[in-house]
Amino acid sequence: MRLSIIIPCYNMELYLCECVNSLLDQQMTDSEYEIIIVNDESKDRTLEIAQEYATQHSNIKVIDKKNAGVGAARNSGYDVAQGEYIYFLDPDDYVAQNTLPILLELCKANDLDILTFVSRSVVTKPYPYSKNIDSFDASAQPDICDGITYIANKKHKNEIWWYLIKRDFIQNTGIRFIEGKWMEDAILTSELFCQAKRMAHTDLDVHRYRILPTSAMRNKSPEHYNKVIYDNANAAHVFNELIGTIPRTHKDAEACIKRLKTRQQSFVFFLMVRLMKSDIPVSEIPAMLTGFEKIDAYPLKKFLGEDYHGIGYSCLVFVFNRKPLINPFIKMFRSFYTLVR
Repeated sequence: MRLSIIIPCYNMELYLCECVNSLLDQQMTDSEYEIIIVNDESKDRTLEIAQEYATQHSNIKVIDKKNAGVGAARNSGYDVAQGEYIYFLDPDDYVAQNTLPILLELCKANDLDILTFVSRSVVTKPYPYSKNIDSFDASAQPDICDGITYIANKKHKNEIWWYLIKRDFIQNTGIRFIEGKWMEDAILTSELFCQAKRMAHTDLDVHRYRILPTSAMRNKSPEHYNKVIYDNANAAHVFNELIGTIPRTHKDAEACIKRLKTRQQSFVFFLMVRLMKSDIPVSEIPAMLTGFEKIDAYPLKKFLGEDYHGIGYSCLVFVFNRKPLINPFIKMFRSFYTLVR
């Protein structure tokens, strides 16, 4: 078994077929890979669709579980995975035709812990074919480094659908998705990268990220929206512990820590942006900021730079870094936001 693909699903009847069909269009035999669909107590036809695929394809497995969030769903799939490599894919996304075998060959030939690749955002128009697969040289030697050097030199995405992971590697780290909180993929991604000994990136165009107004991170219900805010705060504190594990003797430790600090402060920045549109009392903000000050995640002195720049970011950071401005600014914004909404 070369690859296990784990797909957590909650109410994805509209998109699951395109996702699974793209995985079946990879010129791989059923014995080479498995597709593990984890139904997280969907209320629509997601489970029925998944079970129909499982009856038709021996390499498709379905786990039906009580709703416990995407982190728990991914862990459930990971616990039964048998592939040499693991790929966590969202059910509203899909992959380009015949790209997975190339990724697996690169992983095997170079004994990689993690291989990252190109992801492309899509809305409605399908893009089933890789734009550079015909010109891609699979025999070219990729630049291999450890994860600390990778982070130091590249801005990495928070999400988990743009890389493959060696199963023995992730098992040996003991790292799992946190459960019951958002930002679980951002935390796991950086934790894994920091422990990887052999990482590489390929420019092969592979993944399709579907932009949906109904996605979990765009959910504007007050309960969900506020939970994301508090979970961003949790991620900032988790990153403080992660930064503390970076060996200062590593040649790229300083650059890696700098980028991780930027990512940590990004959680605080986007938390503040969400606070502007939330109904969380502004009286709670000082306590939050005090907590961030203790872990050097506030003021946002390490946020602006190579990864985040521009007039919009700069203006908001100017306000957020000045405590006397925050409450009146948020109150004024909320009044305007309520009026125009």
